[in-house]
Amino acid sequence: MDGVIVLHKPKGKTSHDMVGFLRRLLSVRRIGHTGTLDPDATGVLPLCVGMCTKASQYIMDSEKTYVATMQLGAATTTQDASGEVTNKAEVQVSQAQIEQTIQSFIGEIMQIPPMYSAVKVDGKKLYTLAREGIEIERKPRKVQIHGIQILDIDMQAAMVRMEVTCSKGTYIRTLIHDIGEKLGCFAHMTDLVRTKSGGFTLDEAYTCEELVALKEAGKLSEVILPTERVFAKYPEIVLNEKNTQRARNGVTIRYLGVQAEQRYRVYGVDGAFLCLSVGCEDGSLKMITSFWSE
Repeated sequence: MDGVIVLHKPKGKTSHDMVGFLRRLLSVRRIGHTGTLDPDATGVLPLCVGMCTKASQYIMDSEKTYVATMQLGAATTTQDASGEVTNKAEVQVSQAQIEQTIQSFIGEIMQIPPMYSAVKVDGKKLYTLAREGIEIERKPRKVQIHGIQILDIDMQAAMVRMEVTCSKGTYIRTLIHDIGEKLGCFAHMTDLVRTKSGGFTLDEAYTCEELVALKEAGKLSEVILPTERVFAKYPEIVLNEKNTQRARNGVTIRYLGVQAEQRYRVYGVDGAFLCLSVGCEDGSLKMITSFWSE
């Protein structure tokens, strides 16, 4: 049982909770998630099963898309609605100022990880220290905001909905906190939905209840997406019988037409997905990660 199950994570559950749920549902130990999603957030959480756990890091490193709601006028300890209010201010900015300030965050920016996060410092998670009332200095980290689309601005309620596409390691609640700081009226996040992760979308995601029903109907295997979906953006190569065996033996293959530094999905003569490989300067194909089952 190898592949990806795209879960629609519910509010109030951790990513680790979802790994445990799927392990119990499938009776499979080898399951890994692909990047934590805050307990209060919902949405796309791809879970890798079996041999596909070797692809977890590729999904984790991919860009993500979120729909977030920002409440202007107050900052909180957690930078979201679950925390205590630390600062308040009247919202005396125009819609044009809000739009301009939000757009100014597109590109490469520096973020200071929030204290209520799973980032580790000296082996301790920040949220553990935060719950003990300890705040420590955190180093700013470079992240990339690929795009922000403003979906709605409600000036009366001082609320903004926006879609954010960003690199891994981006904290959307920190982005919102920083937007509020720049506007001078403070802000915190009230809702967050991840709509895309590693090429997997909300339309493909199943709730826990749906997965339980599919298992009872004997159809759970039908929703496990093949491992090669993780690498769908790369061109494919199908090997002949001789090279299939060479690839399985971990031998570098000469393959006409490969481009240096280009990654490829490599399939055996029988159509089975074998590995992710990279083209080399000398026209050879070098395996990066294997995915065949012995």
